[in-house]
Amino acid sequence: MSANPTIIQILPENAPFTPEQRSWLSGLFAGLLGLDQAVTPLSREEAAALMPGLLPAPTAPADEGPITWHDPAIPLDERMKLADGRPLRMRLMAAMAQQDCGQCGSSCEEYSGQIFDKKEARLNLCVPGGKETSRMLKKLLEDLPGVAPAAVASPPAADVKPASVAPGRSRDNPVIATVVSRTLLNRTGSEKETWHVEFDLSQSGLDYTVGDSFGIMPANDPGLVDAIIKALDAPPDFPIGGRTLRDVLIDGVSLNPAPDMLFQLYSYVTGGERRQKARALSGGEDPDGDAKSLDVLAAIEKFPGVRPDPEAFVEALDPLQPRLYSISSSPKAHPGRLSVTVDAVRYKIAKRQRLGVASTFLAERVAAGEEVKVYVQKAHNFGLPADPAVPIIMVGPGTGIAPFRAFLQERMATKAPGRNWLFFGHQRRDCDFFYEDELSGMKAVGVLTRLSLAWSRDDKSKFYVQDRMRQVGSDIWAWLSEGAHFYICGAVRMGQDVERALIDIIIQHGARTPDQAIAYVAELKQRGRYQTDVY
Repeated sequence: MSANPTIIQILPENAPFTPEQRSWLSGLFAGLLGLDQAVTPLSREEAAALMPGLLPAPTAPADEGPITWHDPAIPLDERMKLADGRPLRMRLMAAMAQQDCGQCGSSCEEYSGQIFDKKEARLNLCVPGGKETSRMLKKLLEDLPGVAPAAVASPPAADVKPASVAPGRSRDNPVIATVVSRTLLNRTGSEKETWHVEFDLSQSGLDYTVGDSFGIMPANDPGLVDAIIKALDAPPDFPIGGRTLRDVLIDGVSLNPAPDMLFQLYSYVTGGERRQKARALSGGEDPDGDAKSLDVLAAIEKFPGVRPDPEAFVEALDPLQPRLYSISSSPKAHPGRLSVTVDAVRYKIAKRQRLGVASTFLAERVAAGEEVKVYVQKAHNFGLPADPAVPIIMVGPGTGIAPFRAFLQERMATKAPGRNWLFFGHQRRDCDFFYEDELSGMKAVGVLTRLSLAWSRDDKSKFYVQDRMRQVGSDIWAWLSEGAHFYICGAVRMGQDVERALIDIIIQHGARTPDQAIAYVAELKQRGRYQTDVY
């Protein structure tokens, strides 16, 4: 035996013991294991397995630290800088769109964790993040040890076997609902096209809670599909996996935007300058300054005369993603029914009209009596207070009114005693006041305590909900001081403007410094009293 024995350190350095205790326990473990030479220290899990109950349950790694980038208003490059040097799991999370919208089937943090744990191979499920997010995820995973290059690409949906979930509770296991009706909410003179669409859930087995979202599996515009087939110079009935090319293009793949894999395919089947251009586009470059406007048809037209094999062409496209909409009804007010409030998206690029896939599917391509594949996505931290007596302030301009219509219907149906204040705005009162009669009725019976309106196009100067908030700031502060919960639903930019207005109100009427006001809002968020549903 040596006069100066070497202590073999087996326990990890972060084990919750003093150096002396760690050395004694390491010696004990070494004796138990028959070790007489240096070894790699055990992990916490291995040490805990040797002596169950000795070590406390593991906690989140200290180096992960707080998440500082979970804000959809922060651009991707800035989010990645904030996450620089952090563990890969955290950097994957920073690459998400930070909306917690549920389009991927979970929150941003959960989706990134599933990718990190190799439980989810699809890297293109973050719909609001789009190409930027999927490219960044691929880039981050390229350096992950043990990940083969093929695993970095996003496989077709058919190649992924989702975890077993109840029917209608996941994008991977939808059910059938029937369209009941479609009503245009705008009156003559509006520049918008917004629809109230109702569904019958009685045969679907679905239920939901106010605050949840409704997932819809749309179909592409047949006119766009036919234009693509013509540009490919391919027969519509070309067989693709037991279906026709046209059928697959209708409901199997996304036609906007053009994915990187499509440009990679073109780089294989063309040559010269066009090959270089296709390679540049597949790598995220923008050689002609039009990359952001290239949908699948525009991509085909960019390489005239090149005719890829139809099957290879389809394999290069992304799967058609479902779309989520805030539910605008309460099951307590309308059992077996569900409604959504949808802006039909139409715009022109290079003289060709582009269509929002799901919004125009609901607005014009599906009729009353037809069946649609759907599911309910449970809300992530967006719902009514557990105590029905708690007052609520809701800010929802445009289609952002959807979940708050549901909130109000729920409060009315349950006779909740809490006060309700809604801020609603749009372009013009005469033609864009959604659910005016219903809201007026709720106000008349006292369910809607206050209704504050803002119209951006009725006067020469634009006036928004955040402007109306500042006008009644003292009352907002009084409600918050009495425990009110604050909600926002709508566009990301609007959400930023509303939060700034709220901070200004807290500074002015709450006698706070700017830093204190920001901290006050942060505390509201932490306590679940400030909730957002932005897109």
